[in-house]
Amino acid sequence: MKNIAIFNQYRLRYFSVFLLTFLFAAPLSFAQTAPETKMASLGTTVTWGKVDNVAINGLVQGPSSAEAELQVACVFEYTEGDIFNPPALPANLNGMVHLDDALKGTITELRKSGKFTGHCLETLLIIPPKGTLAAKKLLLIGLGDRTKFTPEVMISVGSVAMREALRLGVSNYAFASDIKDAGIDSPTALIATNVVLGAFEAYRTQTYLKDKKLSDHKPLNKIILLAGPAFYSIAGEGIKEAITTLNAK
Repeated sequence: MKNIAIFNQYRLRYFSVFLLTFLFAAPLSFAQTAPETKMASLGTTVTWGKVDNVAINGLVQGPSSAEAELQVACVFEYTEGDIFNPPALPANLNGMVHLDDALKGTITELRKSGKFTGHCLETLLIIPPKGTLAAKKLLLIGLGDRTKFTPEVMISVGSVAMREALRLGVSNYAFASDIKDAGIDSPTALIATNVVLGAFEAYRTQTYLKDKKLSDHKPLNKIILLAGPAFYSIAGEGIKEAITTLNAK
C-alpha cells in the first residue's frame, strides 16, 4: 500500500507539472502562429514597387473578378475532381472554381476531355463572353504533373505569361498561380519571387529586341499579382524581394 501511495503522489506531481507546462506554453504557441493566419480583406491592393517603369501590384481578389485586360491562371494536369475535392481549397476560397463556374464549367470540360491537358507551359487563350469575367481575355498556363511540381517552374511560367501578354498587346495583366487553390503545399513567397523574376527576364529580352528593331511590343504599364486573403502579406514579401533583385541589375 505504501508503494501505491508513493506512486500516486508521483503521478499527481508529474501531472501538475505537465498541466502548468501546457498552460504556459499554449499562449506562446498561439502567439507564434497568429501572424500567419491573419487575413487581408477582399479588395486589398498595393503597389509593391516598379521595375523598368512597370508597376507591380498586389491584389486580394479571385481571377474571375480581377479587372485587367488579360487574366492569367495556372492549372495542373487533370485528375478527377481535382479543383473541387480536398486537398483543394474550399469552393468559397478557390479562384479556379470561381473561374470555372463563371464560364459554366468550360475549364473542367476542356481539361477532362484532353482538349487542354495542362502540360507544363502549355497555353490556351479564351475570350470570355461579355459579363462573365472582369478581364477581357483569359490565358491558361499548364503547370504539369502536380506530383512533380517545384517552385522553379514558376520562373518559366512567369516568362510565358509576360511573352503572351506582350504578344497580345495588352497594357496590363493579372496573374493567379492557383497553386494553393489546387491544394499544393508550396512556399508562397518563393513562388511570387519566381513569377516576377521570370516575367521581367522575358520583358527585358523583348525590350532588347525592340531596341534592335527586332520587336515591336506595346509598353506594359502594370502587372497585378493576385493572392488569397491568407497569403497576401507573405506573397508581398516575395514580390518585394524580386523587385529589389531586379532593380539592382
